[in-house]
Amino acid sequence: MDISWIPGDSDLLVTIVAGLVVIGGVAAALVGKGRQAPPREAPPRRDDAAATAAPTVEEAPEEAVETAEAVETPEAVDHRFGRLRRRVGTTFGQSLLAIFRRGALSQDDWDELEETLLMADVGAATTDELLADLKARLKAEPDGDPRALLRAALLDVVDPSLDRSLALGAPGDGELHSAVVVGVNGVGKTTTVGKLARVLVAEDRTVVLGAADTFRAAAADQLETWGARVGVPVVRAHVDGADPASVAYEAADRARTDEAEVLLVDTAGRLQNKQGLMDELGKIVRVVSKVSPPQEVLLVLDATTGQNGLTQARVFGQVAPLTGVVLTKLDGTAKGGIVLAVQRELGVPVKFVGLGEGADDLAPFDPAGFVDSLLGE
Repeated sequence: MDISWIPGDSDLLVTIVAGLVVIGGVAAALVGKGRQAPPREAPPRRDDAAATAAPTVEEAPEEAVETAEAVETPEAVDHRFGRLRRRVGTTFGQSLLAIFRRGALSQDDWDELEETLLMADVGAATTDELLADLKARLKAEPDGDPRALLRAALLDVVDPSLDRSLALGAPGDGELHSAVVVGVNGVGKTTTVGKLARVLVAEDRTVVLGAADTFRAAAADQLETWGARVGVPVVRAHVDGADPASVAYEAADRARTDEAEVLLVDTAGRLQNKQGLMDELGKIVRVVSKVSPPQEVLLVLDATTGQNGLTQARVFGQVAPLTGVVLTKLDGTAKGGIVLAVQRELGVPVKFVGLGEGADDLAPFDPAGFVDSLLGE
């Protein structure tokens, strides 16, 4: 650059220009440094993603950890039934409370009470019986509390005097006791069998499971999963579509050979209007009886199916001698009044209620506790 035209000390000017060049270089270096990747000490983003994809046990979802623990130690029965009281009584109990708070019952109140019972799936016949009973009690006790009198009427229907224990002997009695679980598709038979096995193992009983639902490989797989969780053997078909009765007999024979205390047989879902399938169920009961006559034939009913469950129960009762009912899916969305209808019309005791899909969501049926849950007490 020609600077001869500038007056004064040209050396000073050169110094200034050189300084500007140096400052520009430093600025450019700073800008370039700002565009570089973060220091290696900072954790790269891909490490964060890897940690998310493969959590440690401590970082596993809380519900997964709780499920694994629950499989080992069954939840206390009182706590399980406490959840039933919270779930079932909300809507039904609030409706009844609103009616009884009005004092003396008018005709409109009686009509609303009837509607409430019907909406809870109590059933027409059982509802008529309950209302007639309540009117008789109020006539005998004009100053009585209608809610307390209804509680007494409800208790009469569920009949607390019935034996609701499993007739499978006592732990360590040295005998083989068997139970067959029946019901239509989708009611939760296989899950119920698994949960029952879990309860029995917790009582120090030795158990064998029979996967006699040979129409669905998934059912046998599910039962094997339960068997692995509770540490009991499962006998299943060697080929798809095998004779269910032969599998049931093989399971009974295995239980006898192993000197097990309890045999639980899961059966295929039956449509109660398919005579051939129902006859096959009777065959299962007969072949198991050759080794150990079933002390329990438990019918699993879905509480959300309402009065249709009664039709199923009547037909199953014609094929196998029902000894008890397990009501599944009896949660906040179910209409708990179906318990009253089943108990009154079938005369078969409700022995267990299912409250959900969890390992501990199966509780022995407590008549008084159930009535209190309905009333929201």
